Amino acid sequence: MESKSCNNFISYVGLEEHEMQPLGSSRRNSLSENNIKLLPGEIFITGAKSVLMFSPVSALKQGTSGILSVTNFKLTFITTDDTSGEDVARQQNHLYGYMDTCLTNIEDIYITEGDKKRRLVPGNTVPSKVKGIFIICKNLRTWSFSFKFSPIGDGQKLLRALLHHAFPSRHQLLFAYDYREAYYSSLDKGVRLFRDLSDWINELERTISNEKHRKFWRLSTANVDFKLCRSLSRYIIVPASITDSQLMVAAMHFQGNRPPIWSWSSIHGAALVKMSELSLLATKRMQENIMFENVRKSHPRKREPVVLELNKHVSVKFIAVAFSKFANLCSPENIRQFWLQDNNFYSLVENTKWLKCVSYCLQKAVEACEHLHLERSVILQEGAGTDICCIVSSLVQLLLDPYFRTINGFQSLLQKEWVAGGHPFCDRLGHIAKSNSEKSPLLLLYLDCVWQLSQQFPGEFEFTETYLTTLWDAAHVSIFDTFIFNCEKDRVAAATEPSKPLLVYRSVWDWREQFSEQDILLFYNPLYNFCESDATKKTIIKPRYNIASLELWTQCYFRWIPALEIRNGGHNHIELYARLLRNDVNKLKMCINGNCSSPVDKSNSYSVQMNIDSFYPFSNEKSGNTVSAPIMNSSTLTTESLLDAQSLITTSD
Repeated sequence: MESKSCNNFISYVGLEEHEMQPLGSSRRNSLSENNIKLLPGEIFITGAKSVLMFSPVSALKQGTSGILSVTNFKLTFITTDDTSGEDVARQQNHLYGYMDTCLTNIEDIYITEGDKKRRLVPGNTVPSKVKGIFIICKNLRTWSFSFKFSPIGDGQKLLRALLHHAFPSRHQLLFAYDYREAYYSSLDKGVRLFRDLSDWINELERTISNEKHRKFWRLSTANVDFKLCRSLSRYIIVPASITDSQLMVAAMHFQGNRPPIWSWSSIHGAALVKMSELSLLATKRMQENIMFENVRKSHPRKREPVVLELNKHVSVKFIAVAFSKFANLCSPENIRQFWLQDNNFYSLVENTKWLKCVSYCLQKAVEACEHLHLERSVILQEGAGTDICCIVSSLVQLLLDPYFRTINGFQSLLQKEWVAGGHPFCDRLGHIAKSNSEKSPLLLLYLDCVWQLSQQFPGEFEFTETYLTTLWDAAHVSIFDTFIFNCEKDRVAAATEPSKPLLVYRSVWDWREQFSEQDILLFYNPLYNFCESDATKKTIIKPRYNIASLELWTQCYFRWIPALEIRNGGHNHIELYARLLRNDVNKLKMCINGNCSSPVDKSNSYSVQMNIDSFYPFSNEKSGNTVSAPIMNSSTLTTESLLDAQSLITTSD
């Protein structure tokens, strides 16, 4: 296969017959009369011709001409020189293209005239003559369009449609309800969704191997009909010393009706517990003390638990404000603003307080780990217990339990602590427009914390920063049920909605819905030592959390700024060469097993670009002259014969 087409390689390993697609195709395969690639159920709304698109933060003032269109799923820009994604060294998504953005990813829309801009919100009057618009996305990508050469009225018509469809007023207007692609799940069986009773039982048994310790906790069905708490899952694990009837009475005294819920236990029986604060109407702390006492009784040695209050210095609103300031630095409108910020960039970053939020969450996680290590149970307490509690409890388990540092374990952790735990994704990600916005990037803050851990302990995590960045992007695709609901009750209710039910649930963890096998391969860390970091060996890591020890997650935050991209350089090359070295190791293992002379089995190896830029695979530029290398799928040591890594490294451009 030629190097320029290697990005279109499709693996047929493990795919059923109905999942196979012709080489180089994707699910974006039906064309409308407007030449827009539409998904099944996607509808063209309106478009504007002869629109100029200007490159973000570029010194060049020459725009690219094309057609800008709005559908019920995305904003898309089509140019006359569209190469259909060929010859690019970037991630290829089956659901949308590089020149598209999902409507749910749009954060702010500004109408521009010269150097002036004015923010528009749904309900605002759109002027008859729109000269230009500037769009900032939730993943910090920016778009700048001019209607200078467009037919009169095209700009106004498109902007009206965009304001209406990008900020839906109710859930049923999200594209997940319209998407009509047949779904055949290829979700890995190792990912636990924590919707079935068996997942909770298995997690309890996996975590608490000592049967004597396990008897202190029990699986409750008090919330099976969501009568106990609307934001918790059907099944919860609670202290064995409290009955369901006592649980129902106690829950009424806490915010969101959320009593203490088990998350994890150490080998010594010390437990990690989440709970909300007392209701504002509660005048006495008796019920809270009763709950603390039940947690104490659940310790094998009846030791007093430690309570960590998580909203004293950092709140949901504080995080939202900090990120808003930080996002302004990462999404400059023009090259002049970029260079002005660059003069004192780190001072500006410090003033946003974003890294303070990262530091705070890591610090609280380390504190909780230290108490658990001293065999003290820890109660994480915060407001309704659905925000910072999710971050810290997940970080604690990442630090203490190597299983959660695998990809399947990490995804199961997010399902347990965030999805089943009732984190209000819909509100925090801003999927539905509300007058009183409750948006706050709690998920991004968590992913940033995880990224910091992966930088400090590069061999301890099975996944890469590309996986984390892609996950943040996927949170803004309104197709997957994982991130579009506030809680399990809302998710269940959506299927029985009388007027417009959600017919199909699609998990974001089914990555083949979005990417080819070679893109998914980039999720796997070649430095991960899966032998020494085996989940049964309880490797504990302790990160540095002071702000001076933290870094900026450049791939996620700066990938849309071409001026910051290093051509044929950057940290990604270290990872790439590590993949090639891992190839050599796997090849030697096969030779030891007597398979070194077997023919190449291309279905288990994937080509990756060698001449890559620092934001790969989120590059802004076309790849140009590239060299490709076949990389083995490390999950299967079959009989491939691989190219010599050294010859590839030294190949000239």
